[in-house]
Amino acid sequence: MPLGAGVAFAHKYNKDGGVCVAAYGDGAANQGQIFEVANMAALWKLPIIFVCENNNYGMGTSTKRAAANQEFYTRGDYVPGLWVDGMDVLAVRKGFQFAADWCRAGKGPIFLEANTYRYHGHSMSDPGVSYRRREEINEVREKQDPIETTKKRVLQSGWATEADFKAWDKEIKVQVDKEAEFGKTSPLPDAGELITDIYTHGEKPPYIRLPDPAQSYKTTAY
Repeated sequence: MPLGAGVAFAHKYNKDGGVCVAAYGDGAANQGQIFEVANMAALWKLPIIFVCENNNYGMGTSTKRAAANQEFYTRGDYVPGLWVDGMDVLAVRKGFQFAADWCRAGKGPIFLEANTYRYHGHSMSDPGVSYRRREEINEVREKQDPIETTKKRVLQSGWATEADFKAWDKEIKVQVDKEAEFGKTSPLPDAGELITDIYTHGEKPPYIRLPDPAQSYKTTAY
């Protein structure tokens, strides 16, 4: 969020019409930096969309146990907010279109809460089923899955057939398997790749320090 505000400030300063999108999760929604940045963005009318990806569960717990107000799009107070169905690609597109137009009109920042859902836990230490029922996860998959919802719309509109989807799935699986095998069998990249496509205009720092001092090097060799 703070980095996003900096990018948004650059857009306003350069008057290039750009809009920054800064995303955070419901689990991070209670951090103080979000409110500090919202205050600055509102004061300076920065063109930034603060996106809360609300999947209803933070790390190991429900948002109802961690947030006094779960309507995250309303928490901006002096910054307007918008709620969208994050499981509907068309709703997300429409919501972002409104938010981007708002920012480009010089009205300042806006909060956008995308209500979505995660099927899995965060890691091995968070299997994702200790604080919710498996039935709940399966129900969301059946009724709200964004990929299946979009597929149904495409089929109902006559833009594609079931045969088309089967052919695409087969083609994609072959491609994914090919790329995965390439990644597994490829040698580790050279240390110089650490700075590839990071510094603009060909500028590089004079020295790169790596965790292993023996591998640290001067960039003049690259």
